[in-house]
Amino acid sequence: MKTSINDVQSWLASWHQPASMVGGVSIPANVIINGLTTDSRAVKAGNLFIALRGEQFDAHNFLDQVLARGASALVVERAPENTSVPVLIVADTRSALGAIANGWRRQFSLPLIAVTGSNGKTTVKEMIAAILATAFGANGYLSTRGNLNNEIGVPLTLQRLDASHQAAVVELGMNHPGEIAMLASIAVPTVGLVNNAQREHQEFMASVEAVAIENGAVIKALSATGIAVFPTDDLYTTMWRGYAANKGGCLTFGLSDNADVRCTYQLSTFGSDLEVTAFTAFSTATTPSLMFSVRIEAAGEHNVRNALAAIACTLAIGIEVEAIQRGLASFAPVNGRLQRKLAQHAGYAGALVIDDTYNANPDSVRAAIDVLAQSLAPRLLVLGDMGEVGNHGPTFHQEIGAYAHQCGITNLLTFGNMAMGASKAFGVPAQHFSDIAALIAAVDLQMTATTTVLVKGSRFMKMERVILHLVNGAGIENLSVPSIPSPSSQETH
Repeated sequence: MKTSINDVQSWLASWHQPASMVGGVSIPANVIINGLTTDSRAVKAGNLFIALRGEQFDAHNFLDQVLARGASALVVERAPENTSVPVLIVADTRSALGAIANGWRRQFSLPLIAVTGSNGKTTVKEMIAAILATAFGANGYLSTRGNLNNEIGVPLTLQRLDASHQAAVVELGMNHPGEIAMLASIAVPTVGLVNNAQREHQEFMASVEAVAIENGAVIKALSATGIAVFPTDDLYTTMWRGYAANKGGCLTFGLSDNADVRCTYQLSTFGSDLEVTAFTAFSTATTPSLMFSVRIEAAGEHNVRNALAAIACTLAIGIEVEAIQRGLASFAPVNGRLQRKLAQHAGYAGALVIDDTYNANPDSVRAAIDVLAQSLAPRLLVLGDMGEVGNHGPTFHQEIGAYAHQCGITNLLTFGNMAMGASKAFGVPAQHFSDIAALIAAVDLQMTATTTVLVKGSRFMKMERVILHLVNGAGIENLSVPSIPSPSSQETH
Protein backbone atom coordinates (compact mmCIF):
# COMPACT_ATOMS: atom_id res chain seq x y z
CA MET A 1 0.00 0.00 0.00
CA LYS A 2 1.22 3.46 -0.92
CA THR A 3 -1.22 6.30 -0.47
CA SER A 4 -1.76 9.57 1.39
CA ILE A 5 -3.24 10.27 4.78
CA ASN A 6 -5.90 12.36 3.01
CA ASP A 7 -7.04 9.28 1.10
CA VAL A 8 -7.20 7.34 4.35
CA GLN A 9 -9.45 9.95 5.92
CA SER A 10 -11.66 9.97 2.80
CA TRP A 11 -12.02 6.17 2.87
CA LEU A 12 -12.98 6.28 6.53
CA ALA A 13 -15.65 8.88 5.83
CA SER A 14 -17.12 6.84 2.96
CA TRP A 15 -17.37 3.85 5.34
CA HIS A 16 -19.25 5.97 7.88
CA GLN A 17 -16.16 6.03 10.10
CA PRO A 18 -15.52 9.77 10.40
CA ALA A 19 -12.02 10.50 11.64
CA SER A 20 -10.97 13.66 13.42
CA MET A 21 -7.46 14.99 13.81
CA VAL A 22 -5.96 15.54 17.24
CA GLY A 23 -6.81 19.08 18.26
CA GLY A 24 -8.90 19.57 15.13
CA VAL A 25 -5.89 20.67 13.06
CA SER A 26 -5.67 20.09 9.31
CA ILE A 27 -3.98 16.97 7.98
CA PRO A 28 -0.75 17.75 6.12
CA ALA A 29 -1.35 16.95 2.45
CA ASN A 30 2.14 15.58 1.89
CA VAL A 31 2.08 12.76 4.46
CA ILE A 32 2.54 9.54 2.48
CA ILE A 33 1.64 6.08 3.76
CA ASN A 34 3.83 3.26 2.44
CA GLY A 35 2.23 0.39 4.28
CA LEU A 36 -0.25 -0.52 6.98
CA THR A 37 0.20 -2.64 10.07
CA THR A 38 -1.56 -3.51 13.31
CA ASP A 39 1.53 -5.12 14.89
CA SER A 40 3.60 -2.69 16.95
CA ARG A 41 6.60 -5.01 16.58
CA ALA A 42 6.45 -4.92 12.78
CA VAL A 43 6.19 -1.17 12.19
CA LYS A 44 8.52 0.21 9.52
CA ALA A 45 9.32 3.80 8.64
CA GLY A 46 6.42 5.37 6.77
CA ASN A 47 3.79 2.88 7.95
CA LEU A 48 0.29 3.74 9.04
CA PHE A 49 -0.31 2.07 12.40
CA ILE A 50 -3.83 1.10 13.46
CA ALA A 51 -4.15 0.53 17.20
CA LEU A 52 -6.45 -2.42 17.80
CA ARG A 53 -7.89 -3.54 21.12
CA GLY A 54 -8.87 -7.04 22.25
CA GLU A 55 -9.74 -8.95 25.38
CA GLN A 56 -6.07 -9.59 26.15
CA PHE A 57 -4.30 -6.62 24.53
CA ASP A 58 -4.50 -2.91 23.72
CA ALA A 59 -2.09 -1.56 21.11
CA HIS A 60 -2.66 1.97 22.41
CA ASN A 61 -0.22 1.02 25.17
CA PHE A 62 2.61 0.71 22.63
CA LEU A 63 2.26 3.94 20.66
CA ASP A 64 5.59 5.28 21.93
CA GLN A 65 7.38 2.26 20.46
CA VAL A 66 5.39 2.59 17.23
CA LEU A 67 6.43 6.21 16.82
CA ALA A 68 10.03 5.37 17.65
CA ARG A 69 10.01 2.85 14.80
CA GLY A 70 9.05 5.58 12.34
CA ALA A 71 5.29 5.32 11.84
CA SER A 72 4.11 8.20 9.65
CA ALA A 73 0.52 8.30 10.97
CA LEU A 74 -1.76 6.67 13.54
CA VAL A 75 -5.39 5.56 13.63
CA VAL A 76 -6.52 5.33 17.25
CA GLU A 77 -9.55 5.39 19.53
CA ARG A 78 -7.88 7.63 22.08
CA ALA A 79 -5.29 10.28 21.37
CA PRO A 80 -1.68 9.93 22.52
CA GLU A 81 0.20 12.84 24.03
CA ASN A 82 2.85 14.91 22.26
CA THR A 83 3.01 13.31 18.83
CA SER A 84 4.43 14.96 15.72
CA VAL A 85 2.64 12.71 13.17
CA PRO A 86 -0.97 12.88 11.99
CA VAL A 87 -3.34 11.07 14.34
CA LEU A 88 -6.82 10.08 13.18
CA ILE A 89 -9.26 9.39 16.01
CA VAL A 90 -12.10 6.97 15.25
CA ALA A 91 -14.80 5.27 17.27
CA ASP A 92 -13.71 1.73 16.35
CA THR A 93 -10.25 0.90 15.01
CA ARG A 94 -11.31 -2.57 13.80
CA SER A 95 -13.99 -1.04 11.60
CA ALA A 96 -11.48 1.58 10.51
CA LEU A 97 -9.07 -1.16 9.43
CA GLY A 98 -11.78 -2.64 7.21
CA ALA A 99 -12.71 0.76 5.79
CA ILE A 100 -9.12 1.57 4.84
CA ALA A 101 -8.60 -1.86 3.28
CA ASN A 102 -11.82 -1.45 1.30
CA GLY A 103 -10.73 1.97 0.06
CA TRP A 104 -7.41 0.55 -1.09
CA ARG A 105 -9.00 -2.49 -2.73
CA ARG A 106 -11.29 -0.20 -4.77
CA GLN A 107 -8.23 1.35 -6.41
CA PHE A 108 -7.84 -1.90 -8.41
CA SER A 109 -10.18 -3.35 -11.04
CA LEU A 110 -8.65 -6.82 -11.02
CA PRO A 111 -10.76 -10.00 -10.60
CA LEU A 112 -10.95 -11.08 -6.96
CA ILE A 113 -12.15 -14.55 -5.94
CA ALA A 114 -13.58 -14.79 -2.41
CA VAL A 115 -13.57 -18.31 -0.92
CA THR A 116 -16.06 -19.36 1.77
CA GLY A 117 -17.37 -22.70 3.01
CA SER A 118 -17.41 -25.05 5.98
CA ASN A 119 -14.52 -27.26 4.89
CA GLY A 120 -11.73 -26.99 2.36
CA LYS A 121 -11.46 -23.19 2.21
CA THR A 122 -7.71 -23.00 2.65
CA THR A 123 -7.09 -25.97 0.36
CA VAL A 124 -9.23 -24.48 -2.43
CA LYS A 125 -7.62 -21.09 -1.90
CA GLU A 126 -4.18 -22.65 -2.29
CA MET A 127 -5.31 -24.59 -5.37
CA ILE A 128 -6.54 -21.34 -6.92
CA ALA A 129 -3.30 -19.60 -5.92
CA ALA A 130 -1.29 -22.34 -7.65
CA ILE A 131 -3.30 -21.79 -10.83
CA LEU A 132 -2.91 -17.99 -10.63
CA ALA A 133 0.84 -18.37 -10.08
CA THR A 134 1.05 -20.47 -13.24
CA ALA A 135 -1.06 -17.99 -15.22
CA PHE A 136 0.50 -14.73 -13.99
CA GLY A 137 3.82 -15.61 -12.38
CA ALA A 138 4.88 -15.64 -8.74
CA ASN A 139 4.44 -11.88 -8.34
CA GLY A 140 1.41 -11.47 -10.58
CA TYR A 141 -1.31 -12.37 -8.10
CA LEU A 142 -2.36 -11.88 -4.48
CA SER A 143 -3.56 -14.59 -2.12
CA THR A 144 -4.33 -14.92 1.56
CA ARG A 145 -1.30 -16.04 3.54
CA GLY A 146 -2.09 -19.06 5.68
CA ASN A 147 -5.63 -18.69 6.98
CA LEU A 148 -5.67 -14.95 7.72
CA ASN A 149 -9.37 -14.97 6.98
CA ASN A 150 -11.01 -12.88 9.70
CA GLU A 151 -11.79 -9.19 10.28
CA ILE A 152 -8.09 -8.48 10.79
CA GLY A 153 -6.54 -10.93 8.33
CA VAL A 154 -8.69 -10.00 5.33
CA PRO A 155 -7.89 -6.26 5.50
CA LEU A 156 -4.19 -6.99 6.02
CA THR A 157 -4.30 -9.21 2.93
CA LEU A 158 -6.01 -6.55 0.81
CA GLN A 159 -3.52 -3.85 1.78
CA ARG A 160 -0.84 -5.91 -0.02
CA LEU A 161 -2.54 -5.33 -3.39
CA ASP A 162 -0.36 -3.50 -5.90
CA ALA A 163 -0.22 -2.67 -9.60
CA SER A 164 1.68 -5.86 -10.46
CA HIS A 165 -1.26 -8.06 -9.43
CA GLN A 166 -3.55 -9.31 -12.19
CA ALA A 167 -5.89 -11.35 -9.96
CA ALA A 168 -6.48 -12.15 -6.30
CA VAL A 169 -7.92 -14.92 -4.16
CA VAL A 170 -9.00 -14.12 -0.61
CA GLU A 171 -10.26 -16.56 2.02
CA LEU A 172 -13.21 -15.45 4.17
CA GLY A 173 -13.79 -17.26 7.47
CA MET A 174 -16.47 -17.02 10.12
CA ASN A 175 -17.71 -18.50 13.35
CA HIS A 176 -20.57 -16.09 14.10
CA PRO A 177 -23.49 -14.79 12.02
CA GLY A 178 -22.85 -11.65 9.98
CA GLU A 179 -19.11 -12.09 9.52
CA ILE A 180 -19.11 -13.19 5.86
CA ALA A 181 -21.28 -10.24 4.80
CA MET A 182 -18.91 -7.87 6.58
CA LEU A 183 -15.76 -9.41 5.11
CA ALA A 184 -17.23 -9.58 1.60
CA SER A 185 -18.19 -5.92 1.77
CA ILE A 186 -14.54 -5.13 2.51
CA ALA A 187 -13.08 -7.41 -0.18
CA VAL A 188 -15.53 -6.57 -3.01
CA PRO A 189 -15.25 -9.94 -4.79
CA THR A 190 -15.96 -10.39 -8.49
CA VAL A 191 -16.31 -14.16 -7.98
CA GLY A 192 -17.86 -15.61 -4.83
CA LEU A 193 -17.36 -19.29 -3.94
CA VAL A 194 -19.40 -21.25 -1.42
CA ASN A 195 -17.44 -24.49 -1.23
CA ASN A 196 -19.97 -26.35 0.94
CA ALA A 197 -22.20 -26.04 3.99
CA GLN A 198 -21.50 -28.58 6.72
CA ARG A 199 -21.43 -28.94 10.50
CA GLU A 200 -19.02 -26.21 11.60
CA HIS A 201 -19.14 -23.76 14.50
CA GLN A 202 -22.31 -25.35 15.86
CA GLU A 203 -21.64 -23.69 19.21
CA PHE A 204 -22.37 -20.32 17.59
CA MET A 205 -24.40 -21.21 14.47
CA ALA A 206 -27.90 -22.54 15.13
CA SER A 207 -27.88 -25.14 12.35
CA VAL A 208 -26.25 -26.20 9.09
CA GLU A 209 -28.88 -24.08 7.34
CA ALA A 210 -27.61 -21.09 9.30
CA VAL A 211 -24.10 -21.94 8.08
CA ALA A 212 -25.38 -22.13 4.49
CA ILE A 213 -27.08 -18.75 4.80
CA GLU A 214 -23.98 -17.21 6.35
CA ASN A 215 -21.59 -18.50 3.69
CA GLY A 216 -24.12 -17.57 0.99
CA ALA A 217 -23.68 -13.94 2.00
CA VAL A 218 -20.63 -13.87 -0.28
CA ILE A 219 -23.00 -14.34 -3.24
CA LYS A 220 -25.31 -11.59 -2.03
CA ALA A 221 -22.30 -9.26 -1.82
CA LEU A 222 -21.46 -9.67 -5.52
CA SER A 223 -22.19 -6.84 -7.93
CA ALA A 224 -24.62 -7.23 -10.84
CA THR A 225 -21.72 -8.56 -12.93
CA GLY A 226 -20.30 -10.92 -10.30
CA ILE A 227 -20.11 -14.69 -10.77
CA ALA A 228 -21.35 -17.08 -8.07
CA VAL A 229 -19.74 -20.53 -7.75
CA PHE A 230 -21.28 -23.27 -5.61
CA PRO A 231 -21.79 -27.07 -5.57
CA THR A 232 -24.61 -28.46 -7.67
CA ASP A 233 -25.51 -31.26 -5.26
CA ASP A 234 -25.63 -29.51 -1.89
CA LEU A 235 -28.81 -29.43 0.17
CA TYR A 236 -28.72 -25.63 -0.13
CA THR A 237 -27.90 -25.31 -3.84
CA THR A 238 -31.37 -23.95 -4.64
CA MET A 239 -30.99 -21.24 -2.03
CA TRP A 240 -27.59 -20.16 -3.34
CA ARG A 241 -28.92 -20.17 -6.90
CA GLY A 242 -31.65 -17.82 -5.73
CA TYR A 243 -29.05 -15.49 -4.23
CA ALA A 244 -27.31 -15.43 -7.64
CA ALA A 245 -30.46 -14.67 -9.64
CA ASN A 246 -29.66 -10.98 -10.11
CA LYS A 247 -25.90 -11.42 -10.52
CA GLY A 248 -23.77 -11.83 -13.62
CA GLY A 249 -24.14 -15.60 -13.64
CA CYS A 250 -23.22 -18.75 -11.78
CA LEU A 251 -21.10 -21.84 -12.25
CA THR A 252 -21.89 -25.03 -10.37
CA PHE A 253 -19.41 -27.81 -9.70
CA GLY A 254 -19.67 -31.38 -8.49
CA LEU A 255 -19.67 -35.03 -9.44
CA SER A 256 -23.23 -35.22 -10.79
CA ASP A 257 -24.12 -34.93 -14.47
CA ASN A 258 -25.93 -31.61 -14.04
CA ALA A 259 -22.89 -29.71 -12.73
CA ASP A 260 -21.42 -27.03 -15.00
CA VAL A 261 -17.93 -28.18 -14.01
CA ARG A 262 -17.77 -31.90 -13.33
CA CYS A 263 -15.49 -34.87 -13.71
CA THR A 264 -14.97 -38.56 -13.57
CA TYR A 265 -11.97 -39.52 -11.48
CA GLN A 266 -9.66 -42.30 -10.42
CA LEU A 267 -8.34 -42.23 -6.87
CA SER A 268 -4.75 -43.32 -6.32
CA THR A 269 -2.43 -43.27 -3.33
CA PHE A 270 -2.62 -39.69 -2.09
CA GLY A 271 -3.79 -38.31 -5.40
CA SER A 272 -6.43 -38.42 -8.12
CA ASP A 273 -6.67 -38.26 -11.89
CA LEU A 274 -9.60 -36.18 -13.12
CA GLU A 275 -11.29 -36.09 -16.51
CA VAL A 276 -12.99 -32.70 -16.43
CA THR A 277 -15.98 -31.56 -18.45
CA ALA A 278 -16.96 -27.88 -18.26
CA PHE A 279 -20.09 -26.19 -19.56
CA THR A 280 -19.43 -22.45 -19.47
CA ALA A 281 -21.16 -19.44 -20.99
CA PHE A 282 -19.97 -20.56 -24.42
CA SER A 283 -21.38 -24.09 -24.17
CA THR A 284 -24.48 -25.38 -25.90
CA ALA A 285 -27.02 -27.58 -24.18
CA THR A 286 -25.31 -30.70 -25.49
CA THR A 287 -21.73 -29.69 -26.22
CA PRO A 288 -19.31 -28.76 -23.43
CA SER A 289 -16.94 -25.89 -24.05
CA LEU A 290 -14.00 -27.67 -22.42
CA MET A 291 -12.80 -31.22 -21.76
CA PHE A 292 -9.39 -31.82 -20.19
CA SER A 293 -7.38 -34.00 -17.79
CA VAL A 294 -6.02 -32.91 -14.42
CA ARG A 295 -3.77 -34.63 -11.87
CA ILE A 296 -3.86 -33.57 -8.22
CA GLU A 297 -1.52 -34.75 -5.47
CA ALA A 298 -4.15 -34.62 -2.74
CA ALA A 299 -5.99 -37.53 -1.14
CA GLY A 300 -9.69 -38.22 -1.07
CA GLU A 301 -12.89 -37.56 -2.97
CA HIS A 302 -13.40 -34.33 -1.06
CA ASN A 303 -10.21 -32.99 -2.64
CA VAL A 304 -11.57 -33.92 -6.07
CA ARG A 305 -14.49 -31.63 -5.23
CA ASN A 306 -12.08 -28.97 -3.97
CA ALA A 307 -10.21 -29.14 -7.28
CA LEU A 308 -13.47 -28.74 -9.21
CA ALA A 309 -14.28 -25.65 -7.14
CA ALA A 310 -10.86 -24.18 -7.96
CA ILE A 311 -11.33 -24.99 -11.65
CA ALA A 312 -14.77 -23.34 -11.72
CA CYS A 313 -13.48 -20.18 -10.02
CA THR A 314 -10.51 -19.79 -12.34
CA LEU A 315 -12.58 -20.52 -15.46
CA ALA A 316 -14.92 -17.77 -14.24
CA ILE A 317 -12.11 -15.22 -14.52
CA GLY A 318 -10.88 -16.48 -17.88
CA ILE A 319 -7.84 -18.57 -16.95
CA GLU A 320 -6.67 -20.87 -19.75
CA VAL A 321 -6.95 -24.64 -19.38
CA GLU A 322 -3.19 -25.19 -19.63
CA ALA A 323 -2.59 -22.92 -16.63
CA ILE A 324 -5.28 -24.77 -14.68
CA GLN A 325 -3.70 -28.13 -15.48
CA ARG A 326 -0.16 -27.07 -14.63
CA GLY A 327 -1.24 -25.12 -11.58
CA LEU A 328 -3.16 -28.00 -10.02
CA ALA A 329 -0.35 -30.42 -10.88
CA SER A 330 1.98 -28.20 -8.83
CA PHE A 331 -0.34 -28.02 -5.81
CA ALA A 332 0.90 -29.63 -2.60
CA PRO A 333 -1.35 -30.29 0.43
CA VAL A 334 -1.49 -27.48 2.95
CA ASN A 335 0.35 -27.96 6.24
CA GLY A 336 -1.67 -30.10 8.63
CA ARG A 337 -4.29 -31.00 6.03
CA LEU A 338 -3.99 -34.65 4.97
CA GLN A 339 -0.24 -34.38 4.53
CA ARG A 340 1.55 -37.63 3.77
CA LYS A 341 4.58 -38.16 6.03
CA LEU A 342 6.78 -41.07 7.05
CA ALA A 343 7.56 -42.07 10.62
CA GLN A 344 11.21 -41.77 11.66
CA HIS A 345 10.82 -43.41 15.06
CA ALA A 346 13.28 -46.31 15.40
CA GLY A 347 10.57 -48.78 16.37
CA TYR A 348 8.42 -48.24 13.29
CA ALA A 349 10.45 -46.23 10.77
CA GLY A 350 8.76 -45.95 7.40
CA ALA A 351 5.19 -46.20 8.68
CA LEU A 352 2.76 -43.94 6.80
CA VAL A 353 1.63 -40.92 8.86
CA ILE A 354 -1.34 -38.80 7.72
CA ASP A 355 -1.13 -35.35 9.31
CA ASP A 356 -4.60 -33.77 9.39
CA THR A 357 -4.09 -31.92 12.65
CA TYR A 358 -4.98 -28.39 11.58
CA ASN A 359 -8.61 -28.54 12.67
CA ALA A 360 -11.65 -30.78 12.91
CA ASN A 361 -15.41 -30.85 12.64
CA PRO A 362 -17.61 -33.93 12.10
CA ASP A 363 -17.66 -33.75 8.31
CA SER A 364 -13.94 -33.09 7.90
CA VAL A 365 -13.19 -36.01 10.25
CA ARG A 366 -15.42 -38.31 8.21
CA ALA A 367 -13.60 -37.24 5.02
CA ALA A 368 -10.24 -37.97 6.65
CA ILE A 369 -11.46 -41.38 7.84
CA ASP A 370 -12.45 -42.14 4.24
CA VAL A 371 -8.83 -41.49 3.21
CA LEU A 372 -7.50 -43.68 6.03
CA ALA A 373 -9.90 -46.46 5.03
CA GLN A 374 -8.35 -46.52 1.54
CA SER A 375 -4.87 -47.05 3.00
CA LEU A 376 -3.17 -50.33 3.83
CA ALA A 377 -3.99 -52.05 7.12
CA PRO A 378 -3.40 -51.93 10.00
CA ARG A 379 -5.11 -48.53 10.20
CA LEU A 380 -4.88 -46.45 13.38
CA LEU A 381 -6.92 -43.29 14.06
CA VAL A 382 -5.66 -40.90 16.76
CA LEU A 383 -8.42 -38.38 17.44
CA GLY A 384 -8.59 -35.31 19.68
CA ASP A 385 -11.70 -33.40 20.70
CA MET A 386 -13.74 -31.58 18.08
CA GLY A 387 -14.47 -28.04 19.33
CA GLU A 388 -17.27 -25.52 18.77
CA VAL A 389 -19.88 -28.27 18.63
CA GLY A 390 -22.21 -26.79 21.24
CA ASN A 391 -24.81 -29.19 22.61
CA HIS A 392 -24.07 -31.64 19.79
CA GLY A 393 -20.72 -32.68 21.28
CA PRO A 394 -21.66 -36.14 22.61
CA THR A 395 -23.66 -37.04 19.50
CA PHE A 396 -20.99 -35.87 17.05
CA HIS A 397 -18.19 -37.73 18.81
CA GLN A 398 -20.21 -40.93 19.09
CA GLU A 399 -21.03 -40.65 15.38
CA ILE A 400 -17.33 -40.44 14.50
CA GLY A 401 -16.41 -43.46 16.61
CA ALA A 402 -19.14 -45.55 15.02
CA TYR A 403 -18.16 -44.35 11.53
CA ALA A 404 -14.50 -45.28 12.07
CA HIS A 405 -15.55 -48.79 13.12
CA GLN A 406 -17.89 -49.07 10.13
CA CYS A 407 -15.06 -48.07 7.76
CA GLY A 408 -12.80 -50.86 8.97
CA ILE A 409 -10.34 -48.79 10.99
CA THR A 410 -8.23 -51.19 13.06
CA ASN A 411 -8.10 -49.17 16.26
CA LEU A 412 -8.99 -45.76 17.69
CA LEU A 413 -7.08 -43.83 20.35
CA THR A 414 -8.81 -40.68 21.60
CA PHE A 415 -7.59 -37.70 23.60
CA GLY A 416 -9.40 -34.92 25.46
CA ASN A 417 -12.77 -34.73 27.14
CA MET A 418 -15.52 -35.20 24.57
CA ALA A 419 -13.58 -37.65 22.39
CA MET A 420 -14.20 -40.35 24.98
CA GLY A 421 -17.61 -40.77 23.35
CA ALA A 422 -15.91 -41.71 20.09
CA SER A 423 -13.83 -44.45 21.71
CA LYS A 424 -16.89 -45.87 23.46
CA ALA A 425 -18.86 -45.92 20.21
CA PHE A 426 -15.97 -47.61 18.40
CA GLY A 427 -15.80 -50.34 21.03
CA VAL A 428 -12.97 -52.71 21.89
CA PRO A 429 -9.99 -52.23 21.51
CA ALA A 430 -10.34 -48.40 21.46
CA GLN A 431 -8.79 -46.46 24.34
CA HIS A 432 -9.23 -42.94 25.68
CA PHE A 433 -6.58 -40.69 27.28
CA SER A 434 -6.56 -37.36 29.08
CA ASP A 435 -2.76 -37.08 29.19
CA ILE A 436 -0.68 -36.48 26.07
CA ALA A 437 2.25 -38.55 27.31
CA ALA A 438 0.01 -41.55 27.98
CA LEU A 439 -1.58 -41.14 24.56
CA ILE A 440 1.77 -41.11 22.77
CA ALA A 441 3.00 -44.11 24.75
CA ALA A 442 -0.11 -45.99 23.59
CA VAL A 443 0.50 -44.89 19.99
CA ASP A 444 4.03 -46.31 20.20
CA LEU A 445 2.64 -49.67 21.32
CA GLN A 446 0.22 -49.75 18.38
CA MET A 447 2.68 -48.75 15.66
CA THR A 448 4.59 -51.05 13.32
CA ALA A 449 6.50 -50.27 10.15
CA THR A 450 3.42 -51.23 8.11
CA THR A 451 0.85 -49.22 10.11
CA THR A 452 -1.01 -46.29 8.57
CA VAL A 453 -1.88 -43.71 11.23
CA LEU A 454 -4.19 -40.69 10.86
CA VAL A 455 -3.89 -37.94 13.48
CA LYS A 456 -6.69 -35.36 13.70
CA GLY A 457 -8.35 -32.99 16.16
CA SER A 458 -9.47 -29.41 16.60
CA ARG A 459 -6.84 -26.68 16.64
CA PHE A 460 -6.98 -26.13 20.40
CA MET A 461 -6.04 -29.78 21.02
CA LYS A 462 -2.60 -29.33 19.40
CA MET A 463 -2.55 -32.84 17.98
CA GLU A 464 0.55 -31.94 15.99
CA ARG A 465 2.44 -32.97 19.13
CA VAL A 466 1.68 -36.57 18.16
CA ILE A 467 2.98 -35.88 14.65
CA LEU A 468 6.21 -34.43 16.04
CA HIS A 469 6.76 -37.62 18.01
CA LEU A 470 5.96 -39.91 15.10
CA VAL A 471 7.90 -38.04 12.44
CA ASN A 472 10.71 -36.33 14.33
CA GLY A 473 11.04 -38.63 17.32
CA ALA A 474 10.31 -35.81 19.77
CA GLY A 475 10.50 -37.16 23.31
CA ILE A 476 7.36 -37.65 25.34
CA GLU A 477 8.83 -35.57 28.15
CA ASN A 478 8.82 -32.53 25.85
CA LEU A 479 5.17 -32.91 24.89
CA SER A 480 3.46 -33.11 28.27
CA VAL A 481 0.92 -30.42 29.14
CA PRO A 482 -0.58 -29.77 32.59
CA SER A 483 -4.20 -30.05 31.47
CA ILE A 484 -6.43 -30.40 28.45
CA PRO A 485 -7.03 -26.95 26.91
CA SER A 486 -10.50 -25.45 26.70
CA PRO A 487 -12.42 -25.52 23.40
CA SER A 488 -13.15 -21.81 23.88
CA SER A 489 -9.60 -21.04 22.75
CA GLN A 490 -10.19 -22.44 19.25
CA GLU A 491 -9.34 -20.06 16.46
CA THR A 492 -11.61 -19.09 13.56
CA HIS A 493 -10.89 -21.30 10.55
